[in-house]
Amino acid sequence: MGATLDEDNERVRITTWSFAGDGDATGPHVHELDYVVVPLTGGTLTVVGADGSHATMEQVAGSPYFRPAGAAHDVVNASGRAVSFVEIELKV
Repeated sequence: MGATLDEDNERVRITTWSFAGDGDATGPHVHELDYVVVPLTGGTLTVVGADGSHATMEQVAGSPYFRPAGAAHDVVNASGRAVSFVEIELKV
């Protein structure tokens, strides 16, 4: 699993997340900013909430979505293959 910081300026932070296979995870984290995710490959992810809850999420390649600040979770690849997405955090 890897994260590549593509851009970080006064307005946005852009990170590409790449999961090599099942079980790769972002690690627990809290989103302090609103953000947009742009799936590059699509795939199945398990979102583990800070409270221990589990939710399955299907990402579709090229179908972006928005989330507000405050989410506390870990994101785990459950696709059976490599998965990647771009996360764009909005600073303004």
